[in-house]
Amino acid sequence: MANLFDFKLVFTQIPDLLRYLPVTLELSVISMLIGIILGLILAIIKIRQVPVLKHIATFFISLIRGTPILVQLYIAYFGIPMFFKWFNAKNGTDFKVAEVSGFVYAVIALGINQSAYNAEFIRAALLSVGEGQIEAASALGMTYLQALRRIILPEAITVALPSLGNSFISVIKGTSLAFTCAVVEMTAQGKILGGRTYRYFEVYVSLAIIYWVITIIIEQLLKAAEKKIAIPDQVANYIPEDEVKA
Repeated sequence: MANLFDFKLVFTQIPDLLRYLPVTLELSVISMLIGIILGLILAIIKIRQVPVLKHIATFFISLIRGTPILVQLYIAYFGIPMFFKWFNAKNGTDFKVAEVSGFVYAVIALGINQSAYNAEFIRAALLSVGEGQIEAASALGMTYLQALRRIILPEAITVALPSLGNSFISVIKGTSLAFTCAVVEMTAQGKILGGRTYRYFEVYVSLAIIYWVITIIIEQLLKAAEKKIAIPDQVANYIPEDEVKA
C-alpha cells in the first residue's frame, strides 16, 4: 500500500508548496482588485445606460463569461506580446516585450476574467439601493458620483460582499492555471515536485488540502466582515450560512 500511496509524503511536501503561497496570494489580491475596479465601471455603465459603451460592456461581459479562463490566460500570454511586436514594427518604437513578466500577463487575464463576473454582482448590489435615497441625494445637490461614494456604495457593499467573497475564492483557485504564463505558484511547484518524485497523486492531494484550508479561512473572515458592516437590522436577523443550508 505504501508503494501505491505515500500518506506521509502528502504532509512532508506541504512546506515546499507553501513557499509559493505568497505568489498565489499576490496574484489573487491584485487580480481581484482589478476585477472589482473594472467591474464597478462596467456596472455603472450598464446602470446609467451610457450610449455605445453599454453595448460594448454587454458584449465584453458576454465574451469573457463565455470563454474558459485557460484560453484567456493563453491569449494574454501570447497575444499581448504579439500586439506590442506589431505596434513596435508599425510605429518604430522599441518596447521590450521580453522584459514583461508572465506574472503581469496572468494578473491581466485573471483580473479581466473576474471583472465580468463582478460587474453583475456589483450591478445587482447597486440596484438594491432604494431609488428614493438616490433621489433625495440629488435633491440635496449631490452629483451621481457623490451619491455613489457617500450613499450607494456603503449600502451596496453589504449586499455585494458575499458574492465578491465567493469571487475571491474563485480567483484563488484560478491562480492554479497561472503556470500557463510561466508563473511558478503553488500548483506549478507541485508539478515540479511531482516530476522529481513521480508521486503526482500525493502532490495533488497536498495541494487540495492547502486550497481547502485557505478557502475555510477566507470564508470565516468573510462571515466576520459581513457581521461587521451589516446594518443593525441585518445583524439581528443574521443567520449563518451553515444553518441556512441545514
